[in-house]
Amino acid sequence: MFLLFGAFIAGILTVLAPCILALLPIIVGGSLQGNVADRKRPVIIAFSLAASILFFTVLLKATSLLIDIDPKVITYISGSIIVLVGLLTLFPNLYATILVELGIEHRAQGLLGKSFQNKSEFIGPVITGVALGPVFSSCSPVYAYILATVLPVNFAQAMAYIFSYIVGLTLVLLLIGYYGQRFIGKIKFASDPRGLFQRVISVLFIVVGLLVFTGLDKRFQTYVSQNTPFNFDALSSKLLPASDRNMTNDALYNVEPYQAPEFTGLSGWINSEAQTMEGLRGKVVLVDFWTYSCINCIRNNPYIESWYQKYKDQGFVVVGSHAPEFAFEKNRENVQKAVRDQGLNYPVALDNDFATWNAFGNRSWPTAYLIDAEGMVRRVHEGEGEYAETEEAIRGLLSENGANLAGQSGTDSYEALPIRDDQTPETYLGLKRASNYEGKPALGRAAQSTFAFQDKLNENSWSLSGGWEIQQEKIIARGESRLRFNTRAKDVYIVAASDTPKAVGVKLNGKPVSDDSAGDDVKSSMVTFGEAKLYRIISLHKFSENQLLELEVPDGVELTVFTFGS
Repeated sequence: MFLLFGAFIAGILTVLAPCILALLPIIVGGSLQGNVADRKRPVIIAFSLAASILFFTVLLKATSLLIDIDPKVITYISGSIIVLVGLLTLFPNLYATILVELGIEHRAQGLLGKSFQNKSEFIGPVITGVALGPVFSSCSPVYAYILATVLPVNFAQAMAYIFSYIVGLTLVLLLIGYYGQRFIGKIKFASDPRGLFQRVISVLFIVVGLLVFTGLDKRFQTYVSQNTPFNFDALSSKLLPASDRNMTNDALYNVEPYQAPEFTGLSGWINSEAQTMEGLRGKVVLVDFWTYSCINCIRNNPYIESWYQKYKDQGFVVVGSHAPEFAFEKNRENVQKAVRDQGLNYPVALDNDFATWNAFGNRSWPTAYLIDAEGMVRRVHEGEGEYAETEEAIRGLLSENGANLAGQSGTDSYEALPIRDDQTPETYLGLKRASNYEGKPALGRAAQSTFAFQDKLNENSWSLSGGWEIQQEKIIARGESRLRFNTRAKDVYIVAASDTPKAVGVKLNGKPVSDDSAGDDVKSSMVTFGEAKLYRIISLHKFSENQLLELEVPDGVELTVFTFGS
């Protein structure tokens, strides 16, 4: 019920999102086209937009038809429709001719009756609302949470939440259109449907449509986000439900026991035949949610493998549920290679659709669920660390199940985590989660631009030079391109890829990185990016501040995310 109300509030707040600000003139302008006094136009636009969001949601997520379509396609379609509406209303005679030739006006009148006989009263606002639907559907963390977390598990429940979100959004758009119309309606010269004011509105349609088509509207969004104190995403994220686990104060068994959900929606298994929770009843099970390019997971996995090897003959089983963070991590061959390279021998499930992730109510990588022989979850740990506590909990549950561990001691000590609170945080480069970028121009959605370095980079910030294509999950070098990052860390990692192996130059503080500062994947100041994975590029002797890393990146190389260690 909370999420139902939260989705409604999120719909209302979506109008405040930076990606919507550039589109509000379209809502008001669309309500003014033709007869300013016509109160139906805001209603038609708002409800057409609502229907478009609902249709787009079902089409994109409830089927696999559009899963692999580039988001640019939707942007191009929406922008083109908005431009077309602007052109047709700027040249109404052309509009009328097209409607007559296609027979659209006649059919609309037949279906809708005399109340919609004026062609501009119905068809124009419908097209406007439909064109804006896909754009509005991508502007709320709550909407994204419903799609990723609820929809794959419970379609009916997700649709109820989406409907609640749409109701909140529609109410605000109706108010904006209606009161904007009333305000402008008091201006006499705006009442002429063929006058200068109406033509300015038509030109506004064309301009905004071109901004959407080219992705420049997203640059405006980024500029607003980076230069105003208001954080829409942070405010909306507070509407998301917190974990519903009942936590305890027990250091080892930190949740009130509950039945472990069954594995579901998996696309395959590595290292074993398909497993079920029911089939594992009678064994102590550790279910670990991970993804192979996550540095936290990579550091976690050796401990999990060691526990598996140490206790597998005592009735202990590990299932690694691989839920991909990036598109390339859905590829079975990529996961198989990562499993082999990281020396993992326990069963690994491919949870490409996050079905098992959602069944467990999981929220992050890595997260481990320790389950007793009766199938009850007894311990949950998110992130790295607490290795001694986890092993002690494993041993305790094995003992409860009758295992004899008298001659098998636990690990005496574990290495300290290579993490400090003041180190550079994990930094995504794709627009979807980009942060701490400095330089000109601002990052734009799926846009290819020529960038220039910021003269002086602040700590924990990065900048680009040369040609780059900015996509949602990654950035791609277009030409001889460079990246700089002012870091605070000891070790620097990056997730990168290239269709064909390509050498990337690595500099530190303006000089080729020396062998004693280079990461394991760097030789003679060069790192070769090929398969999509995590590469270690810097490894200093100690934690250091204001270290200016520079990469010289050839055409076609893809960079996704930086992570750091101390």
